[in-house]
Amino acid sequence: MASATIRVPETTREILRDLSRQSGEPISDLVAKAVERLRREYFLEATNRAFANLREDAEAWQEELAERAEWEQTLSDGQDEG
Repeated sequence: MASATIRVPETTREILRDLSRQSGEPISDLVAKAVERLRREYFLEATNRAFANLREDAEAWQEELAERAEWEQTLSDGQDEG
């Protein structure tokens, strides 16, 4: 696995050391987890903004609702689950 050195404030380094001691996980794993959580958070925020923008456009929002209604009909198409 490739690695890189990153600079962080001393307080961040101490927090990482404490978390590593508490969890028993290497600092590199903790950093990877934190980055993944932040990536997901940004993704969800962008998704929420996109839906908010969609809702502001009345015509586009009605199209979205109509498409959802079409998809919901597939749930009652008589097909057995499984």
